[in-house]
Amino acid sequence: MIGILAVQGDFAAHAAMLRSLGAQTREVRTVAELQGCDGLILPGGESTTQLQFLQEEGLFEAIRKFAREGRGIFGTCAGAILLATHVKNPEQQSLRLLDMTVLRNAYGRQLASDVFFAPTKLKAEPMEMVFIRGPVIESVSPGIEVLAEYAGKPALVQKDNLLAATFHPELSDDPTVHRYFLSMVARGASANSLSASSSPR
Repeated sequence: MIGILAVQGDFAAHAAMLRSLGAQTREVRTVAELQGCDGLILPGGESTTQLQFLQEEGLFEAIRKFAREGRGIFGTCAGAILLATHVKNPEQQSLRLLDMTVLRNAYGRQLASDVFFAPTKLKAEPMEMVFIRGPVIESVSPGIEVLAEYAGKPALVQKDNLLAATFHPELSDDPTVHRYFLSMVARGASANSLSASSSPR
């Protein structure tokens, strides 16, 4: 079961993409709705508004706990901002889960809606990337793997159970990123199951 934070952004498009890949989805607006999910998507929108909602609903700490349990989290655009340890332009609080620095509104309004194709480690062919006033990942820690770049900057990054994109894969017909996230979630669920079965009773 993949939960999708359903506050802003095109969470319905994320759900449609996941369902096309055979996954079950659930809209998440409360801590109770997060429970029982194997993975979580933090979609686009306005990061400060989403942050306020997470704090008011108790989801802020619940999501941090979700990540510590090894469950997969995928942040796109504003979701990537929420995952970052450092946010600039302007500075703001975040979940501080992925050790990277993100610049908000870095491309400006001139990149209102543009589509690019760039190489990725996820497949042999260039991957479609849909940008809508996306943030810029200014820097990442050595432990984070860059899976795709745009204009010399990381556009898709991963560390363990966490994935972040500065573009909108849900607005593309290419399911590559969502399929990869589902494989991450499956690996995490398998590892959690193995850990639980080997723990003392």
